[in-house]
Amino acid sequence: MSGRCRAAPPGARAAALDDVARSRRRWLVLVTVGIGTFMSALDGSVVSALLPVIARGLGASLAEIEWVTTVYLLVVSVLLLGVGRLGDLRGHKRVYLGGFALFVLGSGLCGLAPSAAWLIAMRGFQAVGATMLFANAPAILTASFPAAERGRALGTLGTFTYLGLTAGPSLGGWLAGALGWRAVFYINVPVGGVALALAARTVVDDRPERGSEPFDLLGAIVFGAGLLALLVALNQGHAWGWGGARSRALFIAAFMLLGLFVVVERRSTSPMLDLSLFRSRVFTAATASALLNYIAVYSVIFALPFLLIQGLGLSPRHAGLVLTAQPLVMAVVAPLSGTLSDRIGLRGPATTGMLLLGSGLVLLACASGGRSLWTIAGSLAIVGLGVGIFVSPNNSALMGAAPRHRQGIAAAVLATARNVGMVLGVGLAGAVLTTVVSQAAGQGVAGSAALVSGVRASLLAAALAAAAGVVTAWVR
Repeated sequence: MSGRCRAAPPGARAAALDDVARSRRRWLVLVTVGIGTFMSALDGSVVSALLPVIARGLGASLAEIEWVTTVYLLVVSVLLLGVGRLGDLRGHKRVYLGGFALFVLGSGLCGLAPSAAWLIAMRGFQAVGATMLFANAPAILTASFPAAERGRALGTLGTFTYLGLTAGPSLGGWLAGALGWRAVFYINVPVGGVALALAARTVVDDRPERGSEPFDLLGAIVFGAGLLALLVALNQGHAWGWGGARSRALFIAAFMLLGLFVVVERRSTSPMLDLSLFRSRVFTAATASALLNYIAVYSVIFALPFLLIQGLGLSPRHAGLVLTAQPLVMAVVAPLSGTLSDRIGLRGPATTGMLLLGSGLVLLACASGGRSLWTIAGSLAIVGLGVGIFVSPNNSALMGAAPRHRQGIAAAVLATARNVGMVLGVGLAGAVLTTVVSQAAGQGVAGSAALVSGVRASLLAAALAAAAGVVTAWVR
C-alpha cells in the first residue's frame, strides 16, 4: 500500500552502515594523530619552560643548555621537506609510525641523560621522530577527510597543538616539582606507546605501488645544508654580530646552497620539492601567509616575557598565566574557524584572522607602556583570536591546492614555513629589541623605560609582518 513505510533495500542499509563506519574511522584517525601532535607541542613548551631547572640539575651553563631547544628546532627545520617527500614515496603511515617510535625512544633516552651533551644529542634524535610526525600528520588527515570537512579536521588538529602549548608550562612545573625534570621526558613513553598502537590500527595504509619515483638525495642534502646555514646565522647572529665574519659567511653559504637547490630541482626527473606547486597562486600565497603569521606570533612569544618579568617585575608563574590568554583562545577558536571556512570559503576567514592578529599586536604595543595586566591579557586574547581564525582555513587552502600524490611535500612545506617563521620571528624581535634598548641606554633612558621601548618596537615590527600577511591572504 502507498501509505505503508517501505524498508530500505539491503544494499542501501549496507551503504549507510559503511558510511557511518568510515566517518567513525576518520574521527578516530583525527584523535590518534591529535595525540601525537599534542605530545610534540607539549614536549616543546615543557622543555623550554624548564631549561633553568634542567641546567641546574646537569650543572650546565646557560649558553650550553640553550642548545637543548636550538638543536631540536634546527633538526626539525632541516629534515621536514625530505621527510615529507619520503612520505609521498613510501607511504605516510609507514613514515608516521616510524617517527612515533623514534620520538618515544628519544624521549626515554632524554630522561636518562647523565650530561647536557647527552641531552642535546638525544634531543636531536628525538627531533628526527618529531619531524616524521609533523611532516605527515596533515597529509594523513587530508587523505582521511573529504574536502567539505577538511577545514574542521585541520582546525581540530590545531586545537591539540594549542592545548599542548597551553598545558606545557604548568604540567611541566608540576611534574618537575613532584618527580623531577626527567619525568617530563618519561611521561611520553607510556602515552606515546598507546598512541602508536592506535595509529597502527586506525590509519589507512597508503603505501604506493612498486616502481614509484626515486628519492632525491642530492636535493635533500643541498636544501638541508642551505637551510641549516641560514637558521644558524639567524639564531646566532645577535651573539656573533650581524655583520661579523661568521654571520656573513653563513648567509653567503645559505644563499649559494639554496640557489643551487633550485637549479638541482629544476633538472631532476624526480625532485624532492616539486617547484611546480608554487605555480599555484593559492599554494604560494598560503605558504607566504603561514610564514608571516609565525613571524608575528613568535615575535610576541620572544619579546613579551621580557616586558612581563623584567619590565613589570612579575614572577615566571604569574607571567605564564598572562601569556596563557593567547593559546587558550586559539584552542577554542581554531576548530570553529575550520568548520566555518568549510561552509563560507577560505579567503575571508584567513584574511580576517590576519587583520585581527595585526590589530592585537598594535594594541599590545600600546598596552606595553604600563597599562594593567588585564589590558595586556585582553590584547593577547585578540592576537590568539586572529591566529585561531587564520590557521585552519590557510592550512586547508595550502593542502587543498596540492595534488594527492604531493600531500606529504605540501605538509612539509607548511611545517617548514612554520619553523622558519619561528626562527625569523625570534631573530626579528631580538634584533629590534636589542637595537632599541642599546640606543635608548646610550641616550640616558632608564633601564625599564628602554626595555618597554624595545618591546613596543618589536611588537610594531611584528604588526608590519601581519599587515603583509593580510595582503597575501587576500590575493589568493
